[in-house]
Amino acid sequence: MKDIPIALKSDAPKTEFPFDTTRILDVVIAATALIFFAPLMLLTALIIKLQDGGPIFFGHTRIGRGGRAFKCLKFRSMVVDAEERLHRLLERDPVARQEWAADQKLRVDPRITAFGAALRKSSLDELPQLLNVLRGEMSIVGPRPIVQAEVVRYGRAYRYYCKVRPGITGLWQVSGRNDVSYRQRVALDALYARSRSLGLNVSIILRTIPAVLLRKGSY
Repeated sequence: MKDIPIALKSDAPKTEFPFDTTRILDVVIAATALIFFAPLMLLTALIIKLQDGGPIFFGHTRIGRGGRAFKCLKFRSMVVDAEERLHRLLERDPVARQEWAADQKLRVDPRITAFGAALRKSSLDELPQLLNVLRGEMSIVGPRPIVQAEVVRYGRAYRYYCKVRPGITGLWQVSGRNDVSYRQRVALDALYARSRSLGLNVSIILRTIPAVLLRKGSY
């Protein structure tokens, strides 16, 4: 794993900060970002709607703090019949099936629209998650929200995942994203839950900007 702050060594003391402070910062940042990105989000929504007439948002069931399920919002970047296409692809293509089993991702995904690919590359598809932050389901910084099928892959580290709200950005996102193995992702999530602090959150937010601009590990 590259570019992980020295302060995140496993023997580093955990710095606690008040939950209210974290929540206040989440709300302030999310509300400010929604106002700033409102014109871009409206334009994105219009393009998606004109593209095929399908829904603008996609709400996927994910696991949140305490193991509670919630709908994680994104701008829809896939075709309307995405699940059916994935099922057919995995049935006939053993290479794709193996790749999906390893990371729940496909480097060449036939479900993604042309505009959706651009949204994913720029991470703009995740802007609606600011609404999840305002609703208290997510934080600005935290582990990426996982689906129920991924719980078993977290093993004992799942208890750490459940201690914090999942985030729009986090250690995984600024450490290589999809270029990081799933095992390393789990380790990063557990490390963040054990070491989180206000300073660490600010550091991750600042590191997110170049990570997004460079599109490192984004597909």
